[in-house]
Amino acid sequence: MRKRHRFDSRMTRIVLLISFLFFFGRFIYSTIGAWYHHQDKVQSQQISQTIDPTAQR
Repeated sequence: MRKRHRFDSRMTRIVLLISFLFFFGRFIYSTIGAWYHHQDKVQSQQISQTIDPTAQR
């Protein structure tokens, strides 16, 4: 019984570690995607602000 308990505990730690790595990887991936999306949005706003004043003249 003791050895089985130790094995279950070890497997639980391994599964939790793998789950944490997946979670952390997805967090990094979404952070990078959000940053690029924010940069694109800022750039498109700057372009539209540059075009609008010349169109009104």
